[in-house]
Amino acid sequence: MLYVRSLAFNFVFYVNLIVQMILWTPYYFLSPRHRAWFVPKFWSRSCMWLYDKIAGTKNDITGQENLPEGSFILAPKHQSFWDAIAFFPFLQDPLYILKRELTWIPFFGWYIMKMRMIPVDRGSRSKALKAVVAATKEEMARNPRQLIIYPEGTRRAPGDEPAYKYGIVEIYTQLGVPVVPVAHVAGLYWPRRKFLRYPGTIKARFLPPIPPGLGKDEFMARLIGETEAACDQLLIEASRAPNPPALPPTALKRLRELGAKV
Repeated sequence: MLYVRSLAFNFVFYVNLIVQMILWTPYYFLSPRHRAWFVPKFWSRSCMWLYDKIAGTKNDITGQENLPEGSFILAPKHQSFWDAIAFFPFLQDPLYILKRELTWIPFFGWYIMKMRMIPVDRGSRSKALKAVVAATKEEMARNPRQLIIYPEGTRRAPGDEPAYKYGIVEIYTQLGVPVVPVAHVAGLYWPRRKFLRYPGTIKARFLPPIPPGLGKDEFMARLIGETEAACDQLLIEASRAPNPPALPPTALKRLRELGAKV
């Protein structure tokens, strides 16, 4: 049954994406940008609904009271495609940094550029970082926006050793806005590079914001410490659920380090 439900969800997920992208095109491109956000946010919520009804996976996202007004940085753990689509409906005007090549994809690229996302060229990291900071400052000066950054850069398995990149420290320092860490273990249910979609409840938390103005080392220590502590707690809770998902080796190793029974 797990394979059947996973196959059904994966198929319907992409059909839903294509159909909605086509059907909403007139409204999306003829509407002002702030109204056009309804389309991707509606699509995200429809995906979560399908995920529940087909794969049997619910979402429990808490901590919305920790989202500040105005501009800030949202810094989620990156474990799954789930965390790329689950959080932006909670934000007023999200802002993503993405590879410029994505803007060349028909329909998808047009949708991206409508929302004034920040495309970056591959090459020198220092040049790319400067371009990102400059473009983000310009966007935040025009109107409040919420920059979504994955501090570890690439997707990592639940329980894996943290590997935070220094880029977010520079962006935090240059922008001077709060950072909201986001903890979750979605990779247990929607694993990276895997076909299966495990049933259960994905729990995620918007943590209290880290204020601007901290020293670089203090900020990085708080970001890692607070995010990882919350992720550890969510990992323990997931492992003790009535019907826990299959735990990858990284999760089992981390649970043993935490002294949790597995």
